[in-house]
Amino acid sequence: MNFRHLIRVVLTLLAAWLAVQLCLWLRTPIPWMLGPLLVTAVASVMGAPTRSATPLRNAGQWVIGAALGLYFTPQVGALVVSLWWAIALAVVWALAMGAIFGGWLQRQHAVDFEQLPPGAGRATCYFASAIGGASEMTLLAERHGARTDLVAASHSVRLVIVVLSVPFAMQWVQSHWGLTIDTRLLPGAGAVNWLGLLWLALATAAGALVMAGFKRANPWFMGALLASMGLTLSGVEWSTIPTFLSNAAQLVIGVSLGVRFRREFVHTAPRWLLSVGLGTVGMLLLSVVFGQCLAWATGLQAATLILGTAPGGIAEMAITAKVLQLGVPVVTAFQVCRLVAVLMLVGPMFQWLGQGQKAA
Repeated sequence: MNFRHLIRVVLTLLAAWLAVQLCLWLRTPIPWMLGPLLVTAVASVMGAPTRSATPLRNAGQWVIGAALGLYFTPQVGALVVSLWWAIALAVVWALAMGAIFGGWLQRQHAVDFEQLPPGAGRATCYFASAIGGASEMTLLAERHGARTDLVAASHSVRLVIVVLSVPFAMQWVQSHWGLTIDTRLLPGAGAVNWLGLLWLALATAAGALVMAGFKRANPWFMGALLASMGLTLSGVEWSTIPTFLSNAAQLVIGVSLGVRFRREFVHTAPRWLLSVGLGTVGMLLLSVVFGQCLAWATGLQAATLILGTAPGGIAEMAITAKVLQLGVPVVTAFQVCRLVAVLMLVGPMFQWLGQGQKAA
């Protein structure tokens, strides 16, 4: 990292911190993530030289992953296992919703892709609509000759719409009707123990490095989450995560989301971005209905299952659940299982659906 880049990172973090203070004053939901995301996105689109440091983003994911794993006490683990059928339904729902959204995008923009090689338009729409990791979907799209710029832009738009709308909606519901906190789903360790925190940091860092060594998706988040989860499920409660670390992690994650937007972003196929935005809103509304149905079937709180099935990212939805105390382990389990399933099945499904179209 050269000096100019370092200065830009520092100034971006300073702007993000000031945005946090404004959000705290306005009492917005999850201020430590939404404030940095909004100010960084707006500044980036206006042409400001905002920057996000990858090591800081990784550290933020590490902290959040470790914090979420602390919710998986043995009792919570048993509850999550008992929900296997609901998680399986949510996975099928996400795959089907993404495929339907991709088909709709393909019909809406068939003319726009006429100049592309055969199959490239279908690949662009399919991988742009999959509810999974943005970087992984972009790589898969590249292998099939799709327009990776549109795929990456679609996932950025989807994440931002979900991250901005869901927390505000949850806060509004909480303030008007109240949301009951399920005490069974609160974290195990209740106090900060600095020696225990050191051991927790070492264990979760090891988990992250192992995941990175195997080149898995989101290694710093997933590795830390799995290590922390394993310890907590085993009854080990070394320490909780200090609030200031959790807040700092949310800040750098918000910045990493916001810097995806650049001035040229708004000029990248505006009609395409509008379609993606409308489709994302449609998927969100459908997820609300689906979450309500799962809540009726499982007896859990609807808000928890709406977060668990919302078409957002794991970290962002889990942070929302953590701040609002809305069943973090259930939300995390639903989101993690969906991500794993999407990463494993989206590629084969694309080939299978393509064969079906050729046969027809």
